[in-house]
Amino acid sequence: MWFMYVLSWLSLLVQVAFVTLAIAAGLYYLAELIEEYTVVTRRIIKYMIWFSSGVLLGLYVFEQFPVSLVAVGLFTNLVHFGLLQTFPCIVLTSPNFGLSCVLVVVNHYLAFQYFAEEFFLFSEVLAYFTFCLWLIPFAFFVSLSAGENVLPSTVQPGDDVVSNYFTKTKRGKRSGILQIFSFLREAVLPSRQKIY
Repeated sequence: MWFMYVLSWLSLLVQVAFVTLAIAAGLYYLAELIEEYTVVTRRIIKYMIWFSSGVLLGLYVFEQFPVSLVAVGLFTNLVHFGLLQTFPCIVLTSPNFGLSCVLVVVNHYLAFQYFAEEFFLFSEVLAYFTFCLWLIPFAFFVSLSAGENVLPSTVQPGDDVVSNYFTKTKRGKRSGILQIFSFLREAVLPSRQKIY
């Protein structure tokens, strides 16, 4: 009896390792796609914001969700539209980015408070969290590294765009989420070295 118990825990560890590797590979592939196709990604994120706003309005009309929960969600989507104006360059010190981070926490607090008082099936609660709270911030998170490989197009007061760009970045070096994923890939699956 104890052998099967130990075996079940070992199989659980192997399954968790496989799922973690699959998620990391998927995120790496998504980050690569977003970096390559920033215009299409911007359009997809815009449609996701519109879809999330439609879902929030549908929840208000058909499910009688509280006005405060829907209003904060719609305001959050408006802030996400503000982030989309400078996409793929997302400035982490901008007021829009800071406000969107605060609103993610506020939205989660209001959602947990509402779902603690009202009974919904777990799948319904998960659907709300997926479409209204997680999908858009996750899309922005994965696309954070997309703006690092875009050539500068505007001049800030007192900056020379070309020289500023080449002094701040090193050629061929990645940073951001792709650098993390590349490091994890090399740590887990080291490449073969050619011996001459």
